[in-house]
Amino acid sequence: MAKKKNATRTIVLVIVALVVLLVIVGVIARMVLGGGKKPVEVEVADAAARSITQVVTASGKMQPEVEVKISPDVSGEIVDLRIQEGDAVTRGQLLLRIDPDFYDAQVEQARALVLQAKATEAQRRADMMNMELELGRQENLFKTGAISESDFQKAQTSSEIATAALEAARYSVQSSEARLREAQEQLAKTVVYAPMSGTVSKLDVELGERVVGTSQFAGTEMLRIAQLSQMELEVDVNENDVVNVAAGDTARIEVDAYPERSFRGLVTQIANSARVTAAGTQEQVTNFPVKIRVLDPHNVGAVGAVTQISASETEAAEIIPNFRPGMSGTVDVYTQTVDGVIAVPIQSVTIRDLNQIKRDAMRQERGSRQEEAEADTLDSDALEEEDLQKVVFTMVEEKAEMHRVETGISDDTHIQITTGLEGGEKVIVGPYRVVSRTLSPEDPVTVKKSDRGRAPAGEDES
Repeated sequence: MAKKKNATRTIVLVIVALVVLLVIVGVIARMVLGGGKKPVEVEVADAAARSITQVVTASGKMQPEVEVKISPDVSGEIVDLRIQEGDAVTRGQLLLRIDPDFYDAQVEQARALVLQAKATEAQRRADMMNMELELGRQENLFKTGAISESDFQKAQTSSEIATAALEAARYSVQSSEARLREAQEQLAKTVVYAPMSGTVSKLDVELGERVVGTSQFAGTEMLRIAQLSQMELEVDVNENDVVNVAAGDTARIEVDAYPERSFRGLVTQIANSARVTAAGTQEQVTNFPVKIRVLDPHNVGAVGAVTQISASETEAAEIIPNFRPGMSGTVDVYTQTVDGVIAVPIQSVTIRDLNQIKRDAMRQERGSRQEEAEADTLDSDALEEEDLQKVVFTMVEEKAEMHRVETGISDDTHIQITTGLEGGEKVIVGPYRVVSRTLSPEDPVTVKKSDRGRAPAGEDES
């Protein structure tokens, strides 16, 4: 029995020793071959030369390039309305009349005041002539010694008073005539004419409605006349993007009313003042209005539009768009294009704290917890601050290699690399979480099976 127990014990000890030996060998093998990390499956693409066009996208509303708001200069009731919304009008055409009775009375009253002032002027002229004759007689008498010097001075003073009264009467006539002209102008403003040729794009008044003039108030906006022959899209561009937009940049316009089509555009105006929404809150947004002219033929039936269509456009004449003010649209502004530059997919560029990576590397070089604590002390002194930099990971000999890069412009899919890559590298582009957070330099990586044999991103498949 004792021999059996000793044999069993020996077998158990041998088995335990073998297990411990296998564990030690496995740990050593993992440390030597893979650092204890399982290879991460990644997606890769080539860093290659290509052309990149930077695009700024924004949304807005369609509107005429020229639109005039018409408000009355005088107040009153509309007694004659000659137009309807959508009518085409020409410059100088009668649009509407405001009740002129009150202003007629003002003209008659001003005319009467003019006549009264002129009559007063004639009376003062007669008085002055009479006083001049009297002054002549008094002067002759004074020379002969028939009257005293004080009487002669009184005659001179009376003559000067009469002259001044005549001058005042003349000024009164001028003032009355100015009031008459003003009253006549007010009367003339009761008739409203079209200031330009175009289309009545908006009509906010009806026959019999009372309107307020603009002499002392903001006035009533009665209607708008627009030149629909030339439309534009006004969009709000974010303050971070507007610095990239310049007058003369080309654009592609998409209008919601024509979902299957796109139109050529041109940047014509960039506002200097911003539109701020939700000011003072976390949702504050600062945008700048930008106007994009539509270059393709449109609104052929509008006043002033070019109605002649070339032979190549004859077949498409039926589908020429008819844009209306207020239609929603989106525009892609092509701000800058560079050719033959090194570019990588946008998702491959990420931000990392280089000092944190250095700290992690130093801790790995030290083994024990005591040394790691000492390393933390050293790291906190030397590498305390963050050093956030743009980086790209490439795949080199089944391992991840980090490159610090500087970027240029970008389009919807790729971004320009100005420094950091030479071209031809296998850039790691996904998965997103791996690239943006977990991937570290020297980590073992392998290409996803689904990506093997596929053409690299950015190249045509053969």
